[in-house]
Amino acid sequence: MAISMDNLRRGKKYRLTNYGESFDFQVVEMPEDGIYRVKDLNTLDIYLLHDLVRYGKGRDFDLEEL
Repeated sequence: MAISMDNLRRGKKYRLTNYGESFDFQVVEMPEDGIYRVKDLNTLDIYLLHDLVRYGKGRDFDLEEL
């Protein structure tokens, strides 16, 4: 069951599925409302969550807590 991006909490781990790709990440920082800096759990890269949904949400969009 998908959760809203507004329900993300700092320090928690999540899985985002969109357009057939799956991303496991941890929320590192929330400097402003709606902007989330996340760390990829596989590659340890840090990026903005907005970059993952920049091109829209596919039919398979799902966001779940790990």
